Amino acid sequence: MEPTKTQKTEPATASTVGMEDIVRAHHMLREVIVRTPLQRDAVLSAKYNCNVYLKREDLQVVRSFKIRGAYNMIRSLTPEQMKKGIVCASAGNHAQGVAFSCNALGIHGKIFMPSTTPNQKVKQVRRFGGDSVEVILTGDTFDDAYDEAMKVCSEQEMTFIHPFDQPKIIAGNGTIAMEVMESLDTPMDYVFVTIGGGGLAAGVGTYVKTVSPTTKVIGVEPLGAASMTEAMRLDKVVTLEQIDKFVDGAAVKRVGQLTYDICKHTLDDIVKVPEGKACTAILELYNENAIVVEPAGSLPVAALDLYREQIQGKTVVCIVSGGNNDIDRMQEIKERSLIYEGLKHYFMVNFPQRAGALREFLQEVLGPNDDITRFEYTKKNDKENGPALVGIELFHKEDYFPLIERMNRKGINYTELNKNENLFNMLI
Repeated sequence: MEPTKTQKTEPATASTVGMEDIVRAHHMLREVIVRTPLQRDAVLSAKYNCNVYLKREDLQVVRSFKIRGAYNMIRSLTPEQMKKGIVCASAGNHAQGVAFSCNALGIHGKIFMPSTTPNQKVKQVRRFGGDSVEVILTGDTFDDAYDEAMKVCSEQEMTFIHPFDQPKIIAGNGTIAMEVMESLDTPMDYVFVTIGGGGLAAGVGTYVKTVSPTTKVIGVEPLGAASMTEAMRLDKVVTLEQIDKFVDGAAVKRVGQLTYDICKHTLDDIVKVPEGKACTAILELYNENAIVVEPAGSLPVAALDLYREQIQGKTVVCIVSGGNNDIDRMQEIKERSLIYEGLKHYFMVNFPQRAGALREFLQEVLGPNDDITRFEYTKKNDKENGPALVGIELFHKEDYFPLIERMNRKGINYTELNKNENLFNMLI
């Protein structure tokens, strides 16, 4: 995951990014990136009665767009800077983009990652970087890794490669929009783009508004980490106190100063997508299109529901920013999706202390299509005299109220955990 507290680097407010920077980056990147396909999605197009195209950055060489900004930035360094090497701090896609760039350019890189980073991600960074990078696991959080990275930069005069708030990073990201505009036969009416730190939205917005000012650029943030929305509301960059880290590629407490300065002039709107809705989009893209996306990459597709009426009959592009999804997370993704869609409910149930109470619950309270997916007594000893945690999956969300009605009619003593955030987080 990328930065989650106030950035310590100097804000880049004196710099800006223009069309010529993106064109220059486009020529530079041709030597290393994949020109990812822009695919019309028949399923989504039929669902929303418009032409939906997916820009498949999940098919990029490191399975995310991050290679574009990282390579453009590193490739633009002076020979002296390259000789001294580069440093980055990241627990995700940025680290992989930097590692690949170091290997491709034959320069030394130090990549700081939290000790808590999943081993699969650490292996990917080492694989892309080869002998050119040194992966240093330190601390428990991104901030710990960031502090160590900045210390090494200062002591060894190495260059820090920021994940989003540098002009070269933003220009590299803008090449995505350039490829999209070159690939379309008809004008683009809407483009939906994920916002984390803002580097992708700033680059895409800059190019689109220069070439096609009438195209609506819609930024998409996770509901639990809407730092750009808050910056726009307060008219300044701020640090969120708490965020939901689930959409790890976009869960950023503070957007960049430069990215904010650009986005406030290029974005037409920002929408916030609940984390559970993003999970539903992940599952639908996999089941209906055989596309594997990470949570951050699913946000633009999930946001189409929020613009259903506006996009009818239009040409719409969703930038699928990455596909580095850990298979170990799929059960959690399914769970979050079911809860968001109203199909999964958890209860703390105090069964009557008499024989046959549980059997009556199964026979008289559960509906014909309801399924108990979790059942456990909360006491280790004297289980029958303690409450039970019951997870129920419904076939239709409309089955919820009949279930509650039957529980009330039967006189069941229960607590709905879905509606009690503290108990839910403690027990589920």
